[in-house]
Amino acid sequence: MSVASTTAIAGILPSAAADAAQEMAPRTRAMLDGPIVPVLLRLAAPNFIVMATQIVVGVVETYFVGWLGADALAGVSLAFPLLMLMQTMAAGGVGGSVASTIARALGGGERDKADALAFHALLIALGFGLVFMIAELIGGRALFRAMGGTGDALAIASMYAAILFGGAPLFWLFNILASILRGAGVMVLPAAVSIAGAVVTLTISPALIVGLGPIPKLGVPGAACAMLGFYAVASTVLGGVLLFGGAPVRLRRAVRVQWSMLGDILRVGLPGAMITLLTNTTVLLLTGLVGPFGTKAIAGYGMGARLEYIQISIVFGLGTALVTMVGTNFGAGNIRRAERVAWTGAAFAGCLTGTIGMIFAVDPHLWLDTFSEDPAVFDAGMRYLRIVAPAYGIYGAGLALYFSSLGTGRVLWAVASSILRLVVAVGAGSVAVRFFGGGLDSVYLAMAAGLVVLACGTALPIALGSWRRR
Repeated sequence: MSVASTTAIAGILPSAAADAAQEMAPRTRAMLDGPIVPVLLRLAAPNFIVMATQIVVGVVETYFVGWLGADALAGVSLAFPLLMLMQTMAAGGVGGSVASTIARALGGGERDKADALAFHALLIALGFGLVFMIAELIGGRALFRAMGGTGDALAIASMYAAILFGGAPLFWLFNILASILRGAGVMVLPAAVSIAGAVVTLTISPALIVGLGPIPKLGVPGAACAMLGFYAVASTVLGGVLLFGGAPVRLRRAVRVQWSMLGDILRVGLPGAMITLLTNTTVLLLTGLVGPFGTKAIAGYGMGARLEYIQISIVFGLGTALVTMVGTNFGAGNIRRAERVAWTGAAFAGCLTGTIGMIFAVDPHLWLDTFSEDPAVFDAGMRYLRIVAPAYGIYGAGLALYFSSLGTGRVLWAVASSILRLVVAVGAGSVAVRFFGGGLDSVYLAMAAGLVVLACGTALPIALGSWRRR
């Protein structure tokens, strides 16, 4: 991101933050009393724009990596689940808990507590960032080898991940800062930073990947360097806004560390982190089941799994609004309204992700031809889309209900559902391949069954009134 761009963003955001702070009381009242659909969509709209922008960045960067060949695609596919584990844990699991605790504090009229929670959230972010950085540096290569990586694909995955996870604290810092703002109902600020950064990243990334003028060709590491540059600048901008000006929640520099505050966040954040860990562990283990079918099968499955992660990103745009709106109502004691918000969000998410899944299931060329022309890569990806993508609708609804559960701070049923998904998807896939000689289709059928189990397990307790019981 250029210095000029950074200066411009920094100049406009404090003003926007000041305006947001003045509107905070009406915004909270709207979440408590206003019509559900308009308020929910108004909260979600900036996040949808951010998610659409990030999806475009991910697709375009993968397109550029595809120029480097099947080994490069396979290497990035091996590292991608680990990167998404960190991203979804930071933004959805722990980040969702941060947004939830702040929303509930503000819903209950506790502004000072919300400020203190913001400071403690940053301590948690830095701790998780260091854990991810050290864990990847120690065990990353062994993990990629266990997933089926060999030769050039393994080397590329190891190098790509080492660069990205060397900057893991930056990923965490940005996502937690954004979650603090979203918990206060401020969606525009992180959206503005993300969109501006994406535009610059799309300019820098291809130049670093393929080389341009005096810029040397860095290949896959170029994509990693561009991503780290964005998170460094974006974290600086959001941190400055929260620290120095106008945001509804402030980062106070003289806050005493309180274990109770850390506990408020981690009580929900750790189960949320476990859910994202289980989700991504499932993908990692399923990638290991695909591995014996060859490097091109990994590349094809990786392209399909990337579309699955995009569904998570899409629902995240709505989910962050659900965390805030459900959490605010839950904190105010409006349980019935919180339930109505959750089911409304689930219906919207299910329709959206279901439509996307069916489009690409009917015509896989629309997705797969963007990344590779290799027939074997296409065949593996096409099978995935034909079998798994039709289940995206129920998966999207389940994800929306998970985010709603984060808003209430009650996520144990969602944890249990994630465990059951892992058992069904990995267990059934392993049995089919190892004992019955099943091919890729049997693995993909197990994946689809796991998505259905996850959604049903998350929805049923809410339908039975678990939120109304202490």
